[in-house]
Amino acid sequence: MYAVKSTLPEPALKVVADALQGALADIIDLSLVAKQVHWNVIGPRFRTVHLQLDDVVETARAHSDIVAERASALGISPDGRAATVAGSSGIATVPEGWLPDTEAVEILTQALGAIIVRMRDRMVAVGEVDRVTEDNLIALVKELEKHHWMFQAENGS
Repeated sequence: MYAVKSTLPEPALKVVADALQGALADIIDLSLVAKQVHWNVIGPRFRTVHLQLDDVVETARAHSDIVAERASALGISPDGRAATVAGSSGIATVPEGWLPDTEAVEILTQALGAIIVRMRDRMVAVGEVDRVTEDNLIALVKELEKHHWMFQAENGS
């Protein structure tokens, strides 16, 4: 049952719903992973990496709201609950404890890379049925790729 009725046909709505829910889970988890690393990073590049992680958190939180509100506008109930996010995110688990700055950078590089691949697949899927949602995902991928580039440059990888 939908509280809000979408103008998208049901098959298109299913594709968009799956893409938006997957995107939401991934970017909520990205914000959590980045904060966890942010709190535990140590090393000579602490301050630089610490601040860079906050930029990722800010991007993820802003886009999680955009993604969730797009879903709501289409009559799709977004699910950002911890259990849902943990069960469907494409990001690897962060190790417990202090993280040397080089390891912290590598963790974020891998997390961003994994999410970007999944987001690009979602862009393709929704591009065939809903250009508005595709536009939201394009904007998100643009920001994620910028962060990915910057973290790769940190370790020269």
